[in-house]
Amino acid sequence: MAEVQGGGDSGDVRPELEEDLSEVSDFLKAIGKQIKLLRERAGLTQKEFAKKVGYTESLIGAVEQGKRTPQRELLEASERILDAGGLLIVTSDDIESAKAKARVRHPEWFRGYAGLEAVCEELNDWSMWDLSGLLQTEAHARAVFSMRQPLLSEDVIEMRVAARMARQDVLTKWPRAMFSWVIDESVLRRPLGGWDVHAEQLRRLLEIGNTRGMVVQVLPLDRTEHAGMGGPFVLITPKGRSQMGYIEIQTSSRLITGQSEVRILNARYVTLRSQAHTPPESLSLIEKILGER
Repeated sequence: MAEVQGGGDSGDVRPELEEDLSEVSDFLKAIGKQIKLLRERAGLTQKEFAKKVGYTESLIGAVEQGKRTPQRELLEASERILDAGGLLIVTSDDIESAKAKARVRHPEWFRGYAGLEAVCEELNDWSMWDLSGLLQTEAHARAVFSMRQPLLSEDVIEMRVAARMARQDVLTKWPRAMFSWVIDESVLRRPLGGWDVHAEQLRRLLEIGNTRGMVVQVLPLDRTEHAGMGGPFVLITPKGRSQMGYIEIQTSSRLITGQSEVRILNARYVTLRSQAHTPPESLSLIEKILGER
């Protein structure tokens, strides 16, 4: 049997919950300020520090601003490099608790999938209308939530953005899960949020596509055959569990556990990858689109 959550066969409309992220965000901002203070005391720029700890400069910037929750590995490396005297290590358990609180701030209909995503060993995503939340920049996510109809309040928008950014921690865990995304070219040519926001988003895709263990492919508009016309979907393998499917459209979301349906989605995804540009060709196309303005 296929497991259904949210809308779909259950008939439930996806609720938007009015919740407050201040407790979590204030804590993460405090940790970020500590890391920034220690880094500056050590005479390191963000770029220099990022190189020493083995993370991207953009991630370090996001951590220092309290927009991303630092992994234990980052805290341990920071502790050692910045000679923090145990200050950062003692916060690691509290940060794990904060991350758990951030995860439950997702809408109720999405929490089941978000929990699986956080412990996935493999994730394959077909994006037909917009980018996966795992790939979105903060500005792109904010633009998407701001144009949601009916309109969301500013507090809910910020809550949703924070929760979406927290999901992206799964991309920095080690050992890293296997990730692949097939993205329709139309998504790359739709400048949601304006060109500046979109250009930053395209550069983010290039960064992801050049990261070991992550594959980005683009399905070009000129293909005469297309295996994904039925809509976007995700194939996810949580740790210790069988592969599942996830689909989401309008007010309906569905987690698919029936293996016959999962096999059908698998067949479609394999075909989509064969119809898409190769990873190097895909990155070249993204660079081309970025250079068109």
